[in-house]
Order: sequence, then C-alpha cells, then structure tokens
Amino acid sequence: MSGPELGVCYYPEHWDRAQWSEDARAMVDLGLSWVRIGEFSWALVESRRGQFDWEWLDTAVETLGAAGLRIMLCTPTAAPPRWLIADHPEVLPVGVDGRVRDFGSRRHYCLSSDVYLGHAKRIARHFAERYGQNPYVRAWQIDNEIGDHDTAISYSQAALFGFQVWLRRRYLEIDALNVAWGTVFWGQRYEDFSDIGLPIGTVAEPNPAHAFDFRCYSSERIALFLGTQAEIVRAHSPGRPVLHNFMAGSYDFDHHRSMGEVDETGFDSYPLGNLVHGSLPEHEKSRWLRTGSPDYQGFHCDLYRRDGYGSGGRLWILEQQPGPVNWARHNPSPADGAVRLWTWIAYAHGADAVLFFRWRQAPFGPEQFHTGLHRSDGTPDQAFGEISRIVDERQGIPATERSPAPVAMILDYPSRWAQAILPQGQGYCGEEITAAWYRAIRNLGIEVDVVGPSVDISSYELILVPDMLVDNVEFVDRMCRHDAHLVLGPRCGSLTPGMRTPEGGAPGSFRKLVNLTVERVESLPDGHEEYVELEGETFRAGGWREHVTTGDRVIGRFTGGFRPGSPAIVENDRVIYLTTLAGLSCLEKVLAKAAKRAGIASYPISEGLRVTYRGQLGFAFNFSNENVDIPERPGQRFLIGGCRLGPIDMAVWTQT
Repeated sequence: MSGPELGVCYYPEHWDRAQWSEDARAMVDLGLSWVRIGEFSWALVESRRGQFDWEWLDTAVETLGAAGLRIMLCTPTAAPPRWLIADHPEVLPVGVDGRVRDFGSRRHYCLSSDVYLGHAKRIARHFAERYGQNPYVRAWQIDNEIGDHDTAISYSQAALFGFQVWLRRRYLEIDALNVAWGTVFWGQRYEDFSDIGLPIGTVAEPNPAHAFDFRCYSSERIALFLGTQAEIVRAHSPGRPVLHNFMAGSYDFDHHRSMGEVDETGFDSYPLGNLVHGSLPEHEKSRWLRTGSPDYQGFHCDLYRRDGYGSGGRLWILEQQPGPVNWARHNPSPADGAVRLWTWIAYAHGADAVLFFRWRQAPFGPEQFHTGLHRSDGTPDQAFGEISRIVDERQGIPATERSPAPVAMILDYPSRWAQAILPQGQGYCGEEITAAWYRAIRNLGIEVDVVGPSVDISSYELILVPDMLVDNVEFVDRMCRHDAHLVLGPRCGSLTPGMRTPEGGAPGSFRKLVNLTVERVESLPDGHEEYVELEGETFRAGGWREHVTTGDRVIGRFTGGFRPGSPAIVENDRVIYLTTLAGLSCLEKVLAKAAKRAGIASYPISEGLRVTYRGQLGFAFNFSNENVDIPERPGQRFLIGGCRLGPIDMAVWTQT
C-alpha cells in the first residue's frame, strides 16, 4: 500500500476529556495516522509566567499516541498569552498605518522584537525538553502560518532599531548608504544611521531602495525566528523532522530562504479560500468556484518541494481545506469529490502526507463556520466520506517517488517586493504572471519545478523566468555556464538589488544571454489589448509593453496602429525573450516552441484536465463538469478509474 499518509489537526483543549479517547479511536478507524496539536496552547500550558500546567497536554499526547497516532507537536508561539503582552506591550506588532495591533486574536507579536524572540526560545525549549524524547511525538511544527494577517512586516520601535543596526552592518558608512540609496533625489541625505526611519507615513512614495532594504531586513528576521526555534527543538528531539506550515499565496518574505531553516516543508492548502482572494479574473473564479483552480494544488506542491526535489525531505500539506472556510470574502462549498481530488493531486505532485483542518467544527470562536471532518455535534461532514474513499483507493497503489521535472520556473521573492514598490502600473501582478506561465506549461502536459534562483539548475533542460525584475548576476553567470534553454519575460533584469536602473538599462546582466536593450517601457490599462503576430498567427497581449532594440532574431512583432512591426518576441539559439505580457494562447505557443528546442515532448490537454506523474504512476484529474478522455498511452494499466473521466473525477495508472 502507498498513496498519501493522512492526518488531521486536532484541538483537545476545545473538547471535554471524555471525548479524547473516542476521537483518537475514530481517527485511527478512519485510516488517519497523523494528528497535529498544540499551536495555540501557550496560555493553557503557562497561564502565568513560570507557572506551568502540563497535565492536560501530557494526557492528550498519551491518549492520542496510545491509540496508534503519530503526533506532530507545534511550538505555540503564534499566540502569546495575555500576561506576556501585559508585561511587555512593546512586543506587539505595528501595522502599516502606524497603529499598534493589540491582543485579542492571534499572531500579535512583532518578529523584530528581541524580547519576544527570547520568550519564543524559552517556551520552545520547555516544549522540546518535555516532549522531545516522547515516543508518540514524531514530528514538530515551528510556530504557525508565519506572516499571516499581514504580520511579516511590522513597523514597531523594535523594527526601527533592528533595521538601523542591520543597515549599519550592511553599509558600514552612512555615505555609502546615501550613494546606494540615491538620497540626493528629493534631498533625502542622512547624516547618521540613527536618522533613518521606517518607510511609512511619507507624503509621497518612500525611497524605493529604503523600502526594499526594509523588506530584506524583515525577511531575514523571519528566517532567524524559525531557525532559532528549530535549532532548539533539534537539540532536544533528534531524529524527528522540524517543519513549518507556509502560507500558499504569501510573498511578503523569502520562502526559499526560510525553507532552509526547517528539515521538511509544508504549506496550508485552501483552494477555494485562496481562489476568492486570488488574482484570477472574475469569470475564471466563477468557473472554478467549487473546485479551485486546476493548478492551485500542483503549483504550490511544485513550489514547496524544497527547490525541486534535490534537497531531500518530505512535502506535507499541513492544513487541507475540507469544506467551506470562514475567512474569505465569500465561502463556497467544494463540489462533491473535490477534497478527494485535492488530496490525490497533492500526492501526485510529491506530497507524502495530507493533514485535514480540522477534526471537528468549532462551536465557538471566530472559526465557527469553518467546516471540519465532523460538524460540531460530531456527525460526519462531506470530507469524512471522501477520506474513507481515499483510504480504500490507496490499498492498490504501489510505493513510488516523484522525479525531478525537466523544466524549472524561477520564483524570485525579492522581485515580488520590487514589483510592489515600483509597479509602474496598477494592474501589474507578479502572482498573476507566474500563474499564467505555470498554466501554459501545464496545458502542454509538461512537468515543472517551481524553484528559487539559487537552486542547482544543472539537471534542467528548460528554465522559465517570468518576472525576475531584480537582476541576479550570480544566477545569470550560472546560466552562461549551463546549456539549458531559457524563456525570459518582460522586466527581467530591470532593477539592481539596490533598486536602481542597471548600467546600460534593462535587461541588465541578462544581456549576456540575449542581445537586447530595453529603451522604453509602458504599462497599459485593463481593457486595452495589444496584438502580436507570431509565425502567421495573431495573439492577444496587454498590460505591459517594452520598446527594444536587438541584434537577435525577431520572431514576433506587434501589429496595430502604434509602432507596428516593432519587436514583441526575440530569440537566439538558447533564449526567447518576450517584451509583453502575452495571453495564454501566445504563451502556450512560445513555451511549446522552447520545449521542442530543448528536446522536451509536449502533450497538450484541455484546461480542465491535469495529467502528472509520480515515478511509474500516472495521474489524471478532471476539474470540469464535463466528461473528458485521457490520452491513451502504450503499456497503460489503470489502478483507479479509466480512460474516460466523469466530472470532478480522477484516474491512476501504471506505465510500463
């Protein structure tokens, strides 16, 4: 038997102790093997400073473990207790509006606070000392959903002081900072590092280098926070993996950097909640309202597989949406079968374990309308039955591992910060651009790893770089030494890491790979469309257009009334460069061309169908409301389903 290991998030503190053993037994009977607990338990364990009550948590661990469940225990730093806030109100975060964000919810702490870091280390040590060798505690989670509720960046006095210290270490001399930031502009010169404030509350937009450096500093504080706790837990609980549940759709800090601080990676998967809050057009949201985007689960698994799959470790879904949530602007119910699809597609894309949020719907608190595997009265809800089906289905699935993809797509978090600071157009959205490129390559039936720019690229035949605004000389130099093919999107290399125009203009150091200079850029309003002629076909584009000179081949040109014939798509023997935000059909044609040049076969499929592989296992998922046929392949033997898929259905086969 293989298939995904299954688990659940459980809050024993919410329920009468008489229910704990019954719940644990029911979890095992359902086929669950993991239970995650404790992420909000600090105030219950340490109700006053130094006064600990471990008895209830000891009992919960013993009850769950003795029933046969493996426990993932969380350090409880996502919700500091009221006494800590009363003793140290300075640890509270401060929002972009300058207002203190007070106690009464969760994540009410500033990541720049050394006072809070000290308390986080202390409580993590107490947890690790008590449970680090417990035979039932088999894994650890550090904190919970770091950066959620816009808390990755805080504008507190602790952040101000920490940022000033960080700047002093980075630039050494104030004159070096003035030069790097270009403070001669608008007369912003500083005489001392202590003169520098935080980039908020300015009359007009702040200095972009100032804002970017503060983003870098804030991101480093998150890595420090996670890494410090992880080190403590490892010391007291050797041999047990340390994880964090990253937030899908979060770009406020460098997840690649923070993933390096934990042993294995996980993320929280809410396909419908994130659809409602996401950047897809409204008609697309309506189309996928009850299934989520067909690429949501696959994209985030491909992102959180530790920069491809080369660094080892497991991929976890630490919270899987089981039904309507409570926190989105609108909270639709998933289609029957959608939870099953999300679980299996996670496994197909490399996740070894999926934990559902939560065992039982809470009858109190802000999440009363957030469904679980059971309603608050204990009766099973939709996902319960779908999990039962998954447990039965996985009996016939052989064990196998996902292989590295032939294609890598670069997601560069500093470039996302640069886009937010200097968007040069209200509609420019890096998240939407990356999603369109991913959608296009998956429509071609081609596997892709979503990685950071520092990943080892030697195994990839094709590299996709949709929107790397911040020039990365080290990445480009590695590309020059490697023979992979590349596709570059507009704005690549348009800013230095100091938020300046690179010498010679865009695309900066990418000019080592493509003979092209960007002379002018323009952003275009929603509703306006540009048209590109490529190999006898005309395609839509829009949102962004660059005016370039090039010594390489022009294979696509703009048509229409404004500067018709100017270069839209440029290529040489290794690189294709797009000067515009191409529409989906144009992207598909460009990426198919690049894949063919790289020797990668493509198998175009319909948008509602997704096909992927995990070792010798093939998987197909139908997100549409229509029957679809899977392309037949020689040596195909079905383990689940068949060549024709019904609506919201799936199939698994072996390939010989």
